[in-house]
Amino acid sequence: MASLRRVKVLLVLNLIAVAGFVLFLAKCRPITAKSGDSFHDIHPRAEVANSTAHGGSSIQDAVLKRLSLLEDIVYRQLNGLSKSLGLIEGYGGRGKGGLPATLSPEEEEKAKGPHEKYGYNSYLSEKISLDRSIPDYRPTKCKELKYGKDLPQISIIFIFVNEALSVILRSVHSAVNHTPAHLLKEIILVDDNSDEEELKGPLEEYVNKRYPGLVKVVRNQKREGLIRARIEGWKAATGQITGFFDAHVEFTAGWAEPVLSRIQENRKRVILPSIDNIKQDNFEVQRYENSAHGYSWELWCMYISPPKDWWDAGDPSLPIR
Repeated sequence: MASLRRVKVLLVLNLIAVAGFVLFLAKCRPITAKSGDSFHDIHPRAEVANSTAHGGSSIQDAVLKRLSLLEDIVYRQLNGLSKSLGLIEGYGGRGKGGLPATLSPEEEEKAKGPHEKYGYNSYLSEKISLDRSIPDYRPTKCKELKYGKDLPQISIIFIFVNEALSVILRSVHSAVNHTPAHLLKEIILVDDNSDEEELKGPLEEYVNKRYPGLVKVVRNQKREGLIRARIEGWKAATGQITGFFDAHVEFTAGWAEPVLSRIQENRKRVILPSIDNIKQDNFEVQRYENSAHGYSWELWCMYISPPKDWWDAGDPSLPIR
């Protein structure tokens, strides 16, 4: 009897498999687009390849549409990861375009405690998308520069201790969104022994699912301080170049290529990109005009006006020593 039941079960499973295969074939027939439809109507984020020379629907078009729909499904699933943390993904919402973000009077009351804790409005940060767009303040000539495709890869290292989770993840999203994929080796998050629970399991689970294999978490067993924490990140890095950043930054388009190009020319160079400001109260992105970053003799960080010969050259894309 037992063997007979096994045979029946196998027959039922085979029937289900055949039925599923038939349905799969039926679903995978090429789709004929309706007149006036476009891929962007179906999936606005997808970039569409040129259509065939003869026009009309084709198997390639159908595959592209299905891939677009699949991408949309995957994106919605990944977006659910941030929702479980009370955070937002996508390019819209408050603070879009680097503009000041605001809270309602009721929200302002709730924001007071976290603001004092972190030194910035972390409550407001949770209302701003992890993918928000920011202005591209590069001089026109910088945008026109071309770079080779053989640039070295970079490992981006973020150091943090008890930073707001939304700010850390916005830094990660911004790095992924604005660094060409072939140049980004990995992102390493170095936790210098934080106390916050959300920076332990929730952070690690999110980055492992959202960016599997791309983002690594290094945890110090005791508070080491900024420099030792950076060294721990450097030890874990596998990229040809390492970049060290605070975990409360946002990258703009085209930031990586000039940095990597300059180091490729001379591996002894230490490069500092142009740094604008994110206001702590409303997360507005504030442009800082042409200046170099340096230190006074007392080792206070400061902005330095470029020397006369830099201004005389009349080329804002030139590096500042």
